[in-house]
Parts: sequence; C-alpha cells; structure tokens
Amino acid sequence: MNVPAAVLRRTATLRPRATRSLPAPTRQWLRNSSNSSPSATGRPRRSAGKFIGFGAVFGVAAAGAYYYPTLKELLASGSESPQSGPLKANLEFEQPRKEALTKEEYRELLSSQHLQIQRSWEHPGVYVWGSNVGQVVDPNSNQKYIKLPQRLEFFNDQVLRDLKLSQSFGAALTEKGDLVQWGLGFSKADPKPVTTLQGKDLAKIEISSDHIIALSRNGTVYSVPSSKDDLEGGLKQEQQNGSWSIWASSGKGGISSRKLTPSGLGYGEKIVDISSGLEHCLLLTSRGRVFAVASSGLDYPSKGQMGIPGLSWNTRPSGPYDQPLEVEPLRGLDIKQIATGDYHSVVLDKAGRVFAFGDNLYGQLGSEPLVSEPSVEYPSEIPTVALYKRTGLIPKATSIAAGGNTTFFAVEAEATSNEQSGQNVAPSRKYPSGVFDMWAAGQGVYGALGTGKWTHITLGPNKIKSLSSLYEFDEKTNKMAPIKIKSMTVGTTHCAAVMDNTTETYISSGASENQTYTGADVLFWGGNEHYQLGTGKRSNLNSPAYIGPLDRGEGDAQKGRQGEHHRLCLAPKQTARIGEGGQGRKLTLEQKVECGQYVTGVYSSI
Repeated sequence: MNVPAAVLRRTATLRPRATRSLPAPTRQWLRNSSNSSPSATGRPRRSAGKFIGFGAVFGVAAAGAYYYPTLKELLASGSESPQSGPLKANLEFEQPRKEALTKEEYRELLSSQHLQIQRSWEHPGVYVWGSNVGQVVDPNSNQKYIKLPQRLEFFNDQVLRDLKLSQSFGAALTEKGDLVQWGLGFSKADPKPVTTLQGKDLAKIEISSDHIIALSRNGTVYSVPSSKDDLEGGLKQEQQNGSWSIWASSGKGGISSRKLTPSGLGYGEKIVDISSGLEHCLLLTSRGRVFAVASSGLDYPSKGQMGIPGLSWNTRPSGPYDQPLEVEPLRGLDIKQIATGDYHSVVLDKAGRVFAFGDNLYGQLGSEPLVSEPSVEYPSEIPTVALYKRTGLIPKATSIAAGGNTTFFAVEAEATSNEQSGQNVAPSRKYPSGVFDMWAAGQGVYGALGTGKWTHITLGPNKIKSLSSLYEFDEKTNKMAPIKIKSMTVGTTHCAAVMDNTTETYISSGASENQTYTGADVLFWGGNEHYQLGTGKRSNLNSPAYIGPLDRGEGDAQKGRQGEHHRLCLAPKQTARIGEGGQGRKLTLEQKVECGQYVTGVYSSI
C-alpha cells in the first residue's frame, strides 16, 4: 500500500514527541514491566505466561465439551453410572370422566359454576366461617375458628330475607319475616338459633353492639335487645347513664322491643331503609329525609356520627334517649342511600354527591384527619369532582358502602363531548364512553382498602384499581360493556364485592348441552386474622381475591374434577323450583354475601 510521504513524515515526527512527553517514572515502569525487548512497532511483546494461561482455559473448555453428554445423562437419570441409559418419560393421561346420561348431568360434569348454581336452588341454606368464639359460626362446637365455609344446620333448605353476623351473636330473618337469634351473646346457656320476634313481617335488620334494629315492610322500626335475658320478661326498665327508658312487650311470646319510628313523618312518608353502626343508626324515609337514633344501650353516640352539631348526652332533647332525630343539615338534599361504619356515617343524594360525618381518625370521611378535630359533626361533601379534574370526565357517585373504619363509593364518569367526537382529552388513557371506578378511604392497615397497600390512614380517597375500569364483551349486544359492582358488604376489617358481570341462569329446553349457568363473581379482601376471608389461611389480603366454592370442592370431586381449582360464584336472582331435582315450590331467590365482625356468611335470599 502506498502511503503518502507527508503522512510518514508526520507519523515519524509525532511518535518521538509522544514518547518524550511521558514522565521519567512512567518510562522506567514500561521498561521493567516487559520481559522482552520491544518490537519493531515499539510495543512490548506478550509474555509466555499469558500463553500458558490461555492454553489452560482452552483445555478446561475442551474437556467440558467432551464430557458434557455423559454429565447430562447422569444428572437426568440420577444414577452414579453412565451405563444406566437415557431416562424414559412416564406419560400420564387424563382419566375419563363419568359418562353423562342427560344434558343436565353433562352440564354439571362440564362446569363448576353450573353445579354451584344448581345446588343453590336444590339445597338453599346458610354458609358461615370465621371467628367462633361466640359460637355464631357453629353453635355445637367450641372451636375458636372455622377456617372454611360450612353450613349452619338450622337453616338447611331455608331461604332468608336478611342475615347479620357479629363475633358474639347472629340474627336472621326467615322467609316469613320472623327474627331468629343465636350465639353466646344471645344465650350463654344455649347458643343455638331460636325464633324470637314473630308476626312483624320484618324485611331488613341491622345490628349494633348490643341491639338489633329491624324494619318491617310497612315502615315500622323496632329495636330488639341481642341478649335473651333482656329480650324476655315483658315490660321492664333499663338504666342508661342515669336516665331510664321503657322497653315495651310486643305482646306475643313475651318479647321486649321498642318502636323507633319517627313521629314527624309526612302523609304517605315511611322508613324505607336503615343502617347501623356500633352506637347509632340512620333511618331513610321515602322522601329522602334522614333521621338518626341511638342504637346501643351501652354508650351514647359522641363522635358526631349522628350528624347533628352539638348533640351529646347532656344536650339531647327530653324524652327517651333513643328517640329519632332528623339530621337537619341534610334536609332538602333528597338522599337516596345511607351507610354507616362503626362510628361514622355516609349518605348519597340523587345528584350523585357523597356526604360523610362522624369519626375521622383514619380518614374514613374522605378528608385528611386532623389532630385538633378527630371527628366531624356537620355533614361534609367528599369532593368527587376533584378526583377527575384532569381527565375531562364528568363524575357522578352511584353507590356507597361503609363498615368498621372504612368508606367506599362507586363513581361513573361520563366522557365529555370532545372525547365522544374522537378527541383525546386525557392522552394517557382512552375511555370508550366513560368509566366505572371504586374509591376507598379510611383504615387500611389490615388491607381493608383493597388498594394493594397497607395504609394506616388515608389523606383522601384512593382508587381500587383492580375493581375499576373493567370491561367484558357482551355477546347479546355484541360490544364491550363495563363490569360494575352489584353490591358490596363491609365488615369490621374485611370486605366483599359482588360483581355485576354477565350471568346466565336460563337455559331453554332445546339448548345445547354445552350451554351452562354462569354466576356472579365475588371477591374478598382485608383482615383475615380470624379466617373470615374463607381462604383457609390466616394471611391478610390487601387486594381483592377469589376464594373456592362453598362445598370446599366436594361437588367438583364427585364430578371428576378433584384437585382442580375453581372459584366461588353466587347464583343471581332467578325464579326456580327449590328442592332435589327442581320438584319443590317455586321461588325467586338469589345468593348474597354478608361480612360482619370477623365473621362471613353466604345465604339464599328472597
């Protein structure tokens, strides 16, 4: 190759200068570090030791490559001798399932959900699990915990109107509207279920720390002691912090109860809903008015949960301590839903606004808790609009739930006209026509918020991402549809949400044998210190999760699905004939879930 003379001269000129520019100690180190004389290029030659090292590495690699097949065979076979031969695969084939004789039997063999729904119609009843220290889960057992769902024998093949559970006592309404009570909190001598208040046509019940608040279908509200000793005996008096209140006999069976129906109702106005905390109860009228009443005989509400500023034991109006009082700050808001935690209250009006009042120690009112003001007596609005101010969506709260020290509310946010026209108001996320989100506030140290975090207190609402912005394909409408939450129940430290997913409970006589029932998904999360989540384990869950079927997989095992993992689904509302083979009477019923104080139940409801 011909190199220009100018380049050669420049190279010859630069090399000596580079060498001369080195400090004297550096030049001395270069001479001492070389084991041979410099080459023609001025670079030190490689030492013989380096060639020996490369040779050793090459030899090890060659030996490994040579013996690799033998070593692999030894590791695969687990034998010390390479003469044992290659490992033979043991093929396992799925065992053939039972041959179905009818279409219905084939559907039960095919689908776990179909089997669960079918059995809920054939053998309705009550399943309970969790803390059994009050013998509420199992009155015949002294076990401290019941880890997995099991039937409460008294209610076998029965449908209920309502069910409420605490750690010390339980209460239920039969199909006829009679009250049933049980547990050690009811009777230490005999904790088994007993029918108490009869003939009142009760439609709904709520429980406080020591009383049961019941609502009849005609709008009458009753307060019934949870203790059998207080329940029986006819007319009697109870002392309440120095004041006396009269408990009147119902006149039937010697059962003592009190009427808590407000006296100031308008013409045609009646109580349509009730919700109780540990010490207070809210009453909702058909005209959207809200009344508050003390629901416990142990302590008078003192944390602002009544929603009446300045109300205390010393400032209460004259008369019975448990007289209903209207929540004046809510007048004119047209309230459509009420909910209560242990010591706080939440209401929702028809305009989609959420108001909360009471204890705010953990931020359960949706606002930052203040040391100087741990409770709020005046109903304050939770700013749901501020949660969507950067999305271009118009939010509206559609439902609320509360329990323990937590509050939940669902929001449906509609897209603006710009989004509907195809323009992206929120570039980070596209909303087809709106979203359905679930928000939580309050104490989450047990995981009850469901946000995936262990939060002691909240400074504002937190979105439950696993229950928000969910969609599924609806084959009937041939388009994507949002998955909303049908109902939600909140216990002291744990929660459950029943999803409003697509279900199927009707199969025509000419339908294919592959068409099966599909139920409503239900998810659980929160505290599990008493095994109240039904997972069989004691670990708390900070995110919603599925649990197994109520029969612990026995039904699946009988159909050849032993060892398979299936999730619990609830039977949606459907008119069916109860009894074996669908030969019983016809009823419209559905399965519901109830989370109480460290106890959980699932029951068939009419």
